Amino acid sequence: MSNVTYLTKEGLDKLQKELDQLRTVERPAISQMIAEARDKGDLSENAEYDAAKEAQGMLEMRIAKLEDSIASARIIDESKISTDKVQILTKIKIKNLANNAVMEYTLVPESEANIKEGRLSVGTPIAKALLGKKKGEKVEVTIPSGLIKFEIIDISR
Repeated sequence: MSNVTYLTKEGLDKLQKELDQLRTVERPAISQMIAEARDKGDLSENAEYDAAKEAQGMLEMRIAKLEDSIASARIIDESKISTDKVQILTKIKIKNLANNAVMEYTLVPESEANIKEGRLSVGTPIAKALLGKKKGEKVEVTIPSGLIKFEIIDISR
């Protein structure tokens, strides 16, 4: 078993659905592709067979990775999350002090990050700088494009 993976209930459900899809739909489909390619004759010069076997190997690696992630998963109890300071699963509203742009993010485990949905990974430089800070605090973050200054204007769940 690898390191513990912290997930929300939704994140764990998503991983379990993906694993189920791979096992019940993708795995049989690849087995069928291998069988069809094998029926075409000489395997030493059969590109379809080689491609199907390679796809099978990639699928089995993904299945093993998902199984490991699920086995090491721990659900984050959202009811115990305080909004006194920024932490995982808190929703934060920050203001860029250079241009007054207001952004809203929910800090989530890396496996659940999706910037289009406003779900920011706790592993990003911005999230790391915000963790542990309180409403009204100003934070400086160095990112690849330079220094950014934010003010935390709200923390909620």
